[in-house]
Amino acid sequence: MTNPISSARVAAGILVLCVVTGCARPPAPVPDGLNPPSREFRGAWVATVANIDWPSVPGLPVATQQAEARAILDRLVELNMNAVVFQVRPQADALYRSDLEPWSYYLTGEQGKAPDPQYDPLEFWVEEAHARGLQVHAWFNPYRANHPAHQGALDDASIVVARPELVVKLGDQGYYWMDPTLPAVQDHSIAVVLDVVRRYDIDGVHFDDYFYPYPSYNNDEDFPDDGSWTAYRAGGGRMSRDDWRRDAVDTFIERLYREIKAAKPHVAFGISPFGIWRPGSPQSIQGLDQYDVLFADAKLWLNEGWVDYLTPQLYWPIAQIPQSFPVLLGWWKEANKQDRHLWPGTTLAQVGRIGPTEILNQIMITRGMLPDSPGICMFSMRSLQGEGGGLPAGLSRGPYASQALIPASPWLDDEPPLSPTVSVERTGGRATVSWIPGGEGEVSLWVVYTKRGRTWSHQILPGSERAFVLGTGEESGVEPVVQVAVSAVDRGGNESERAIGRLK
Repeated sequence: MTNPISSARVAAGILVLCVVTGCARPPAPVPDGLNPPSREFRGAWVATVANIDWPSVPGLPVATQQAEARAILDRLVELNMNAVVFQVRPQADALYRSDLEPWSYYLTGEQGKAPDPQYDPLEFWVEEAHARGLQVHAWFNPYRANHPAHQGALDDASIVVARPELVVKLGDQGYYWMDPTLPAVQDHSIAVVLDVVRRYDIDGVHFDDYFYPYPSYNNDEDFPDDGSWTAYRAGGGRMSRDDWRRDAVDTFIERLYREIKAAKPHVAFGISPFGIWRPGSPQSIQGLDQYDVLFADAKLWLNEGWVDYLTPQLYWPIAQIPQSFPVLLGWWKEANKQDRHLWPGTTLAQVGRIGPTEILNQIMITRGMLPDSPGICMFSMRSLQGEGGGLPAGLSRGPYASQALIPASPWLDDEPPLSPTVSVERTGGRATVSWIPGGEGEVSLWVVYTKRGRTWSHQILPGSERAFVLGTGEESGVEPVVQVAVSAVDRGGNESERAIGRLK
């Protein structure tokens, strides 16, 4: 792990703070009652496949697409959420400029057709989200080559057309799938992910539950990989067919984790697998066996630490005994041998049937069972727009009434950034709190603490901000501001010491 900040750096930071704030001696210790913000991952999936969440239909004018995106991000801020999981590769296509795959049909209404006027949607989402203090996790489907919701011709750059030897057709619905056992498939999908990691300022890479396809996609028949299986056996392969498939996916996941860290160590890698590892795990659980059907050994990936967070899709109510939310969450917690983040996924489709209380209770259960790193991801953003069956109001009045920082990832980085230097200028009934970063390291967020009377509160601001204006209370009849403090939060979620700025 990294070394702590040296005493010399701390002393230098105190000296600069004294120059800016005019103090004659080092700042006093942080007073009692100044507590850091709570830590919790509060994310929502924004699905682009079949235009589930964004854009609302294919081929919208660029200005309308951007307005819809801003409305989504503004809603997340309004609800005190802190992350968006944005689908950038729904089916071996791209919602960003790519030399590896064609523009998505879901964006422009024609695969391979660029937006007009041209812009880069992923770049836009990242810039707009970061300007609001939100993380962006780029969501990829690793193997799906075509989805039935895609209307019209496939572009010549589609892997289905350009590399048909890597793809199989499933059933009669319109699905095409890459063969996960082929090295060329693994090379291609890893190249696609790393291209985004290197070129965009994303905070995370995210996979969903689609590894091998669900049987219904292929008319409930086995995955059609006879050609690659025969070649494997002819080459001396001795694994069973199921183990061979699982091994291909395991190899892909482990390799991708290593290569993401080699490219940008701070970029998190998260996977959202089907919520049940195997029936009987634990004993009361029934349902699909992802280990034997999707050939996804998510327990292994969590055990080995090949992910920074796991978001098992626990899309069932608390009291549904064969698939109970807390029972499954407890099992995944026991499987988390490397202490990675465990942020379960929940579906907001439940709200329409039984109201918002189920989701609110699931959030509180997660906080209780995972107190050191709570969090949840909601599917999907559409249900958080408008009244949303009462859920947005329930979140704002209840568990999301105040802002939260995303839990830190100490296995990636545990060195806090330097404190800023803070100055406070008061004019009439308002005070401007200004700060200067304490070093060259990147700051993701700022936390501005305000003390009125004996009570501290806080505001989390984007890393691009350098000032915050507040009413001192002298003219408004509320308790006056008597003290402020500012801290820096880096890309790893580490918070600096708080620098005190006294009001003069």
